[in-house]
Amino acid sequence: MTVVWVTGNSGTGKSTVCGVLRTRGYVAADADEDGFCRWIDRAKGEIITDPPYPVPEGWLDRYGWVIVREPVETLVEESRSRIAFLCGSAENEADVRDLFDVTVCLVIDEDTLRHRLATRTTNPFGQHPEELAAALKWNPRMRAMYESLGAAIIDASKPVTEVVDRVIDAAKELTGGA
Repeated sequence: MTVVWVTGNSGTGKSTVCGVLRTRGYVAADADEDGFCRWIDRAKGEIITDPPYPVPEGWLDRYGWVIVREPVETLVEESRSRIAFLCGSAENEADVRDLFDVTVCLVIDEDTLRHRLATRTTNPFGQHPEELAAALKWNPRMRAMYESLGAAIIDASKPVTEVVDRVIDAAKELTGGA
């Protein structure tokens, strides 16, 4: 079994990669859409079930998008004999990093990031100025952070089929061809 964390900044194509992996027959889950993550109030630890949209100024400073360990453990358990991919990003991913065999980080340049966030239709995150500012702040940090963790770094500005091929190859390479 190999469980792969496919991560990256908002707009790098994690959900798109997830969809293509599914069409190719892989077990692939979208951390945002498939119930692995949720908003919390960092100060109180309370779960936020109905966040405002667009978020008001300062909202992202108080509230965080976090991954929940239990659904990740279930994915790991259910993926015993095959490669499984979990695609997403969460501020507390260190809490579940031990569950993954491989980490892949999708990276893009700032111009591509701005374009994707402005034009995407599947998810409005990043189209509001507060969210865009947060995404732009994190974008240059992603590569260095994940390189230091030994992640495979993939240029996600390439065509999606090429990106997915590289994600699959990284999973196989980093696990000895599993």
